[in-house]
Amino acid sequence: MQHRSVLFSQDKAGYNRHMAHARNTKKLTEVYDLLYAHYGPQHWWPGDTDVEVITGAILTQNTSWGNVAKAIVNLKGETELELGPLLAIPEERLAELIRPSGYYRQKAARLRGFFVWLGSLNSGDWRTWLKKKPLNEARDALLAVHGIGPETADSILLYGADRKTFVIDKYTLRFGARYGLYGEKTKYQEARAYFMDHLPHSAKLYNEYHALIVRLGATFCKSKPLCTHCPLNQTCRAGKKDLKHLKPHGNI
Repeated sequence: MQHRSVLFSQDKAGYNRHMAHARNTKKLTEVYDLLYAHYGPQHWWPGDTDVEVITGAILTQNTSWGNVAKAIVNLKGETELELGPLLAIPEERLAELIRPSGYYRQKAARLRGFFVWLGSLNSGDWRTWLKKKPLNEARDALLAVHGIGPETADSILLYGADRKTFVIDKYTLRFGARYGLYGEKTKYQEARAYFMDHLPHSAKLYNEYHALIVRLGATFCKSKPLCTHCPLNQTCRAGKKDLKHLKPHGNI
């Protein structure tokens, strides 16, 4: 039989892990509630079909959504946003249509290659494959496709197939480090695990939460933060520090 001190130590370690998990969950819940109260529902990802969402997820690499939206408008003016019609567009023409998104020749090749791969899945029933394949297997398969990184893969799965995976981007990494959720050098997978480990497993929640963080990053939590009117400035580590410096000092 183990000594009581060993058993107590194990119980204490388990209790500490439980309490740390509860604190992190509470922190993330408070952030979500504050952001939702300030911004309201984001209705993200913009797109009428899953193919449009997937197209946007690939085109948004290294550019702003405004540029992607222009490219999507061009594509819609040319053809129906479905795999067959898109693959029927010659690659040079496809590149011209998506020119506003930047790196248009590279992205045209990536789009075509991805759609060829996607159409080959499950005897053509790729929608069922995306929705029903075990999440980690589907994600690994996406990551093995040329030009598809973690953010794009998770965006396709979450927004295009309603899968329970959290999307991490530059806004999420920046906000999380400033708020004190994780360190400044935290990598994609570590940040993804933080959110997924401490939030209920819900695609709807992951969708809304990530969209709210993106909105925060575009309005207040920019590369140069605007903490004064940020909805999180009373609970954010960086925000509280910034506000403290702005307070007038009394006379000595």
